[in-house]
Amino acid sequence: MRRFVRFDGVRILDIGCGIGTYVDKFRSLGGHAFGVDVDAEKLADAHRTKRLQLLAVAVSEALPFPNDYFDVVVLHEVIEHVADDYATIREAHRVVHRNGRIIVFAPNRLYPFETHGAFFGTRYVFGNIPLIGWLPDVLRNKLAPHVRAYRTRDIRALFAQVDGVMLLHTQIFPGYDKLARRSVFLARVLRRITYFLEATPLRAFGLSHFAVFKKGSRRSPTTNHQ
Repeated sequence: MRRFVRFDGVRILDIGCGIGTYVDKFRSLGGHAFGVDVDAEKLADAHRTKRLQLLAVAVSEALPFPNDYFDVVVLHEVIEHVADDYATIREAHRVVHRNGRIIVFAPNRLYPFETHGAFFGTRYVFGNIPLIGWLPDVLRNKLAPHVRAYRTRDIRALFAQVDGVMLLHTQIFPGYDKLARRSVFLARVLRRITYFLEATPLRAFGLSHFAVFKKGSRRSPTTNHQ
């Protein structure tokens, strides 16, 4: 994100901020950080444990902010959970000012595992389930109806409705933080391998899409790293 945005002194909104981890980090970097989430308990936790003040209970499709208010809007692994992802992007676009940035991290359909678990009939299985994203839509949506996963064209379609230019669209691999708690060595090896793959065509199989969009008054050719 630091390649594309300046945090010091800017207004930044984290949509789906949860317990405020990113809001707290943006604040520590000098940003005027705001957060919204649908879970009031998580926001209360953020206020209590991190002393965060600029938080609000709100749905992403109807943000309680005026037009052109923010320099940066971040949606980190949240767009897949909202009721209307197209409306969410329109709202993010509305509240960011011209030349402001919208940053999206979203699940990649080509990643070999479904990280949100799956339903097998009425039984929900938590954890990383292999190859669900590679199934046809009709099967994939039955197994994982609770979460979206995006192809490259799906991410582009989200932004096709709003004015501006895509500065970057690529795929990234995970940080392996949970694995590192059990084996620092194995996490280091996987980071070295998969972060190298991010510079190759095999990034198409990364965990998440990473997109940076600049709001503007006219549309420009999209720069993609696919």
